[in-house]
Amino acid sequence: MSNAEYYSQTEPPNYGKQEQQQQHNSYGPPPVNPNQDLEGQKDPFYGESPKPSPEFDQSFKIEKPRFNDWPFALLFLCVVGGFIAIAGITLNALRKTYGIQGSSIYDSANTFTMNTNTIILFGFIVVVGVVGSFLIILFARMAPRIFITTGLIANIILGLGTCIYYFVAHYYSAAIVFLIFTLLTAWGYWNCRSRIPFSATILEITIDVMKRYPSTLVTSFVGILVSAGFSVLFSTVIVATYVKYDPNQENTACDISGGGCSSSKLIGILVFVFFAGYYITEVIRNIIHVTIAGVYGTWYYLANSDQGAPRLPALGALKRALTYSFGSICFGSLIVSLLQLLRAVISALKQDAFNAGDFCAGCGFLILDMIIGLIDWAVRFFNRYAYCYIALYGKNYIRSAKDTFDLLRFKGMDALINDCFINTSLQMYSLFIGYLTALLAYFYLKFTKPEYNSSGTYYAPVVAFSFLISGQITRIALTVIDSGIATFFVALAKDPEVFQMTNRERFDEIFRNYPQVLEKLTANH
Repeated sequence: MSNAEYYSQTEPPNYGKQEQQQQHNSYGPPPVNPNQDLEGQKDPFYGESPKPSPEFDQSFKIEKPRFNDWPFALLFLCVVGGFIAIAGITLNALRKTYGIQGSSIYDSANTFTMNTNTIILFGFIVVVGVVGSFLIILFARMAPRIFITTGLIANIILGLGTCIYYFVAHYYSAAIVFLIFTLLTAWGYWNCRSRIPFSATILEITIDVMKRYPSTLVTSFVGILVSAGFSVLFSTVIVATYVKYDPNQENTACDISGGGCSSSKLIGILVFVFFAGYYITEVIRNIIHVTIAGVYGTWYYLANSDQGAPRLPALGALKRALTYSFGSICFGSLIVSLLQLLRAVISALKQDAFNAGDFCAGCGFLILDMIIGLIDWAVRFFNRYAYCYIALYGKNYIRSAKDTFDLLRFKGMDALINDCFINTSLQMYSLFIGYLTALLAYFYLKFTKPEYNSSGTYYAPVVAFSFLISGQITRIALTVIDSGIATFFVALAKDPEVFQMTNRERFDEIFRNYPQVLEKLTANH
């Protein structure tokens, strides 16, 4: 596409003269012609363009407001209802057997399954996850360029150290898993290190918007509190489920209302509890994602317009996420939750195979776990951009997924993921917290020596639960950065001239590292 073809595309809304008359940087492309005012123009690919208005719903207008994908919203509410019912039954059993569960780390008379000792551990895990998440965001704000580099290096070092310790402790299944992750991390860093400057520029832009709109951090903080609270409830229900349905003949909780005990019932209820936990957590995370995406979209299109941006964009975006777009959020979250549940089942089978000494079966499940993990990553990556379309244009999930496919097909996977691996760095920090909590859980069981783990059979599930809980909290906390990156790419692909006019120096810096920024995504693509 030539410059002439590019500059003939739709111009942005009526931006201030100061931005329009910025001097051209010789390292970048020539400035666009700002004379044409096409505020609110129809785009056959996206609908009505954002336009200045005091209200968010008017700025990012939906032609026919409707509740998209509402059956999935009903399904989600049913899952929440089922989780509440199980929580009520199991927590009641935990309460009535409190005398044998104990009230501290060491005084439990329960010697056959998880007890108060485990609940206290999970409480520590939640605290570590919350504190670690705040430190990660603070570090990203203070030093974006160092943040990306150290995120990869620190995980390589910690992952290698954890792997060595597990080998020394003869916990070979965990050692092999950590060794594979460490080698993949080292390989990824070595091959992508030349792309760090471009990624750092994008991260700096995102951090600048966070500073300009404190509501992004407020949203993230509320999300952390909600996710931490749910994580405490989730982990307690897991322990309470073991207490209520463990078929051990010494389990007095079997006689409490809620049904008898059996291995099949225990496994079936745990599967539902984990699915519900994954699903609810994913929906919380994506509500935050859509809310923050609305704030970043407001900044990109309207912050520098003469008429100004809408008031309280975070509140307006949250309202849309909880009403018209709630079903679409539940739809996309369901896909990820099912994949997470499948991974959890495969992980349990893998651990059982290694513990039983069946190395071949264990390796087979390990490979299958990595394949499902790759699919899970791909779906999450895809959903990140689909939710941006949901936030900015009010589309349903299927239509947003189609638009995301067009975006990736036109811009290319290399531009969206390899050239900008900020999300990879964020995931590395999440793994960093996960490694810490997994190691904390292992040491906790090793030194407190709960009677139920006298044979060592509970190391694997407790370590896995700890890793899961901290990972969910950290992912939600880092959504404030992740959403900003994704929204920026979507807006830059559709309307690069807007950013060129309002942030000329930053645009030229991006252009030097990524000349394809001039290629605009239109209805023809």
